[in-house]
Parts: sequence; C-alpha cells; structure tokens
Amino acid sequence: MALLERAATELGVALEGEATDPSKGLGSQWFAEQLDARDELRELRQEFIFPRVDRADPESESCVYLCGNSLGLQPRKAKEYVTEELDKWANLGVEGHFASTRPWVTVDELCIQDMAHVVGAQSSEVATMNSLTVNLHLMMVSFYRPTQTRNKILIETKAFPSDWMATRSQIREKGFDPDECLVEAKPRSGEETLRTEDIEALIAEHADSLALVMLSGIQYYTGQAFEFERIVKAVRKHCGDDCRVGFDLAHAAGNLELKLHDWDVDFACWCTYKYLNSGPGGIGGCFVHSKFGDGKSLPRFEGWWGHRKEDRFKMDAKFLPTEGAFGWQLSNPCVLPLATLRASLELFRTATMPRLRAKSESLTRYLELLLESELPTGACRSITPGFTRRHERGSQLSLVFANPVKAVHSALEKKGVICDMREPDVMRIAPAPIYNSYMDVWRFVQLLKETLADGAK
Repeated sequence: MALLERAATELGVALEGEATDPSKGLGSQWFAEQLDARDELRELRQEFIFPRVDRADPESESCVYLCGNSLGLQPRKAKEYVTEELDKWANLGVEGHFASTRPWVTVDELCIQDMAHVVGAQSSEVATMNSLTVNLHLMMVSFYRPTQTRNKILIETKAFPSDWMATRSQIREKGFDPDECLVEAKPRSGEETLRTEDIEALIAEHADSLALVMLSGIQYYTGQAFEFERIVKAVRKHCGDDCRVGFDLAHAAGNLELKLHDWDVDFACWCTYKYLNSGPGGIGGCFVHSKFGDGKSLPRFEGWWGHRKEDRFKMDAKFLPTEGAFGWQLSNPCVLPLATLRASLELFRTATMPRLRAKSESLTRYLELLLESELPTGACRSITPGFTRRHERGSQLSLVFANPVKAVHSALEKKGVICDMREPDVMRIAPAPIYNSYMDVWRFVQLLKETLADGAK
C-alpha cells in the first residue's frame, strides 16, 4: 500500500476508494488508464504511425514501441511533406529551387526556429546539415586547435564508438598520439555511471593540457545525462578560454530540456532520427555559440553553402562566411530529409520541450515503479541513475537481467515489443513522451513479466 500511495503522489493520480481495491493497484491496467487520461499530450500519439504486431495485417494490434532512442516513429505528415517535394521536382524541375512555396534554396531555414527551441539556442546558432559524425569532425576542425603543451581531449571512457573514432582521428590528423592525448572519464570501481565531481576533478587535474572537453549529452549505454552547466563552468574556471567544450547530443536532442546558449556550450552536434523522428539516416544538426557568430574568429572547412547568402550565387571563389552556425555549412541542403524533419518539429512546437520533459520524467518513473513492483526480486536492475537523480537521465532505462539478455530480448520481440539491446548485456527501454503512453509502459512490463516467468533462455 505504501508503494501505491507513493506512486500515486509522484505520478499525480488521486486515490480514494481505489487505494483499497486490489483491481486498481499500481500494477493494474486501470492505473495506466488513469495516467493516460490525465496526459495533456496524449493526442499527439495519433500523429505517429506505429508498427503492427502482425506486419501483414494493418488492423492488428500496434507493437509496444519503446525504441525512440534508436529510431523514432514516422510522423503521419512525413509522407505528405516528402510527396509535396517530389511533386515539385516532377512539375518544376530545377525551378523548384525558386518556387513560390518552400523554395529549395532556403529550405534549410524552415526548421531552424523549431530546432533552436528544442536545444535551447538562438536561431542563428543552429544549422541542419550533414550527419552527426561529419558534423563532429567539422566542429573539431574549428574547436580542437592543439598546441605542443595543450593538446588533450577529455571524453567518457565508453563513449559511442563513432565519437571515439572521430576524436582519435582528429588527434592523429593534428600530429599527436591519441593514446597520450585522450583523457578518459571513468566510473568509480563498482559503479556504472560517472560522478560530475569526478569529471570536474579531471578537468582541474589536466587544466594546463586540455584543448577540448567533448562528452555525450546522454551516455548511450547507461542512459546517464551529464550535467552540462556544471561541466562548462568547471572548464571556464580551470582553463578559461584555452579549452573548448562540445557535446554529442544524439540521445539528448528532443529528450532533455536543453539550454545550450545559456549554459555557454561552445558547440554541439546531434542526429535527428532518434527522439526527433526524422527517419532513418535523417539529417544532422549543429550548434555554434553566438560568441563565435562573426565567422572570422575560428578556422573551418569551407563550402559554398556557408558563404553569405546575399552574393552566394555570384560564384566568386572568395569565401565570406554567413554569420552564425550557417557559416559551417558546406553544400546545399537535403530537401527530402528536411521535409520529414519538419513534420516532426511541428509537433515539438505544439508539445514544447518543458511539457515533454515533464511527461518523460513521469513515464520513466512509472516504468521504474512497475519494474520494482511487478518483477521478481533480482530479475533485472537498471544501471541508469534512479528517480532521486532524475536530472541525470532522460527517457531511457538501461536494464541488466539475471537471464541472458539476448534471450529476453528475442522473446519480447516475438510478443510484439520493439526495443533494443547493446553489447554486452544491456536492454534499453525508452518511452518517448511525444508518442508513447502509460499503457505502452504497462503492456511492456506485463509482457516482460510473462517472458521471465516462461524462463527465457
């Protein structure tokens, strides 16, 4: 009973006679329905297309889709917006670049205001371009400027492999040894996640040799969200402007309530196909703080789409950068990926990040409580920061099982659950607040409970 009352308080469900009704407890379908009824964002679910349990039957029950941390669902308007661009191409050919409606020559500007709101930036600080790792390389060309004495990059020890590869190759390209120049932030012995004070201590320890601090916004494996503002302040305190700070926001953009400008982050990059639902291989995004906005203070790789708009088509070989993040663009924008991104960002505009973040905290707490109350003791555990540290997590819980995780994952797939696993032993569950419901979370835990009772092997 104490758990039920605590859950009701934390999740905002008013208990009256239900508190003594066993059919209306925390683990009941009724409780999930009450939470969904109170969800002011519940109508947004209808704006996305869910895969069906029986892929051949469009009328079958929808899958329990908890994989927005890997690939978000398709917005219903995505096909319409892509078709509009294909029709424009068919009907106008090259003249589509200067069409009266959404001309391709400025199509990269259509998403900027909404994207800026998602990441907490000024519109001039954001650009949509390329893919995540390409953008990381472009940013490091500008922001990683090593010297003989200041050449190190601080990164978390289990960063996403592509980040690891990008930083090591940048170090080598600058003529240094990655084995000597990478400073790894590691969890303490017996712990799964990093402590911010340990990151701060590393910054202080290497203050005279750090050229760049580059961390994830959310660590892809553990689901830990890093404390951006504290980390930036530590760099400024110990290194001044001699060390730059950047973040890979692959799992943070559209997930956390970000304030990149206010936090004084130097740069950030992200993909848009996870929580931002732009589709497989969707276009990437980048942030460059306005203090670098004149375009002249940093070296960069140059391309004609980064040239200022007013005389870009004079085709002069002299590069005069557009102010702000747009000045880091290389080539003309990808029209079709921007169409799918626009379909999703319109929904983010309706939802707003503060409301999405509030629902995310509630959904994830509900998942956490159900795992605690519905599963046998010791059946699984989360390595993601818990509820008391919810500012250090997003929508994802990373679960480790007593049973072999591959067997559990495979059995859940057969029951219509779509989530993912990462080697060696984690299954990642991510209820995305823009389209997932409390009933999705309830169904998942019931199916997981059945799977474990069946003895997945």
